[in-house]
Amino acid sequence: MSINRSPASRLLAAFVAAGTLAAGTVACADPQENAAPESAAASTSATSTTATTSTTTTTSRAPEPADIARARVPEEQRAKAASLMVVGVDNYDDALWKLQQGVGGIFITSWANPELLTTPGRNIVALREAVGRPFSVSIDFEGGRVQRHDHIIGPRMSAREMAATMSPEQVEHYAFELGNSLRWHGVTVDFAPVLDVDAAGLDIIGDRAFSTDPYVAGEYGAAFARGLAAAGVTPVFKHFPGHGQASGDTHLQLAVTPPVEQVVAHDLPPYAIALGQSGGAVMVGHMVVPGLGDGTTPASLDPATYTLLRSGNYPGGVPFEGVAYTDDLTGMRAVTDRYSLPQAVVAAVRAGADQPLFSSGGQLVAAIDALDAAVTAGEVPGERLDDAAHRVQLQLLSSGA
Repeated sequence: MSINRSPASRLLAAFVAAGTLAAGTVACADPQENAAPESAAASTSATSTTATTSTTTTTSRAPEPADIARARVPEEQRAKAASLMVVGVDNYDDALWKLQQGVGGIFITSWANPELLTTPGRNIVALREAVGRPFSVSIDFEGGRVQRHDHIIGPRMSAREMAATMSPEQVEHYAFELGNSLRWHGVTVDFAPVLDVDAAGLDIIGDRAFSTDPYVAGEYGAAFARGLAAAGVTPVFKHFPGHGQASGDTHLQLAVTPPVEQVVAHDLPPYAIALGQSGGAVMVGHMVVPGLGDGTTPASLDPATYTLLRSGNYPGGVPFEGVAYTDDLTGMRAVTDRYSLPQAVVAAVRAGADQPLFSSGGQLVAAIDALDAAVTAGEVPGERLDDAAHRVQLQLLSSGA
């Protein structure tokens, strides 16, 4: 019997098959080499692990003739769990090892070896050839003080300067040129634009925001996103539901916003505008929002935040069906002071995140194992894992990654 599957389901089937093979290869490797690197310091052992995994003979079960996006057998469940992870990488060998664990995306950190963007045989093109399945490549490139590897990509002005010197149409073209450069170097996802409204004079936001006016911020953010998307790069709006009025920097501490009513009135209008005009993904920040959820959990781990995002239940809001990322789960004390990485990953996916993001991969395998175990135990509903994996594959499909 022939079963017709959606393009996303077929892509996920290939992804799961590749992930299952990678997992089986590592499991059969020499125990000394199975302790593969999860940090830059271990990049030498990554090379030996890669060599071992490329020569080990394994037998992988072919995907069953069913909608794999909705199936849950043990190997496929773990592969789906791995496919949600977006993890920072240090260099080619580090990136290759992490992709062999089945992660759905790599994040080009500020400390990553530039060879990933430049050097034939050691760059993203080479990674794609070696891995043989789709994966996303993300970067933080807003312009101004947040633009990673700008000596390669080409520097851009800050959001505030864009809005002060350009029309929205000019910003769209400016972002299109940036997107072309990013795509040329292998990047498919940009964690930009910032939709935060510079309301409290926080240094962490400041000139990263387009404006102190929510509606101006929304119009310019939407224009920037359209430019990236036209170049084939997925824009990621951040930091939902809004960092501009928070009490501090979530890199350094747990920060609290004003009550949810003020957040809805002042911080969410940019999302109503931008999500209504242009496609893309959303990054959820680590702020605590009084009156939203339990009032103590960071928004990135709080189910009420994702319910608000998905429903569009705020003035002018629209239901959001795209990928929801967390902010960095390893580099920000608003999370790391209270949760280990495996705990944070499980809490984020259970709450509604599709892609947990972490810049440090030191506990990558433990995080995958924890999410897999949480689904098996029923702590994370299997449907929640399926929905997240399906969205991730749809985004990969639409970006041509």
